[in-house]
Amino acid sequence: MVPIKPRISVEYVDKATIVTFTDEKILEEKDLQALQESIMSVIESAAGGINMILDFQNVQFLSSAVLGLLIRISKKVYEQDGQLKLCGIAPKIYRIFKITRLTKIFDIYQDVKSAVESLAAAD
Repeated sequence: MVPIKPRISVEYVDKATIVTFTDEKILEEKDLQALQESIMSVIESAAGGINMILDFQNVQFLSSAVLGLLIRISKKVYEQDGQLKLCGIAPKIYRIFKITRLTKIFDIYQDVKSAVESLAAAD
């Protein structure tokens, strides 16, 4: 049996919960399911509102189903009066966000540092 490696790493910086995707490709349904379970458990374990940053720095390919997952994550974060920021999105993936108009829904930053700073500015 092949062990399933974690799909995310979680780090806490100031008031931010930084979730970094560890896979280069997020294409398979089983990967998506594992991601959803991991990220939703991080959101649910936060007491009160969570300030979540999703870092895509390692991701080069993703399926369109990931976009649906991001919308579900966003809904869950906002239901808890939290904030969601995305960062580190590769240019070719960013084009997909632009075409699907998700750039109007999500706050997208160049890197983790600028996303964390945006949270601090919101206080």
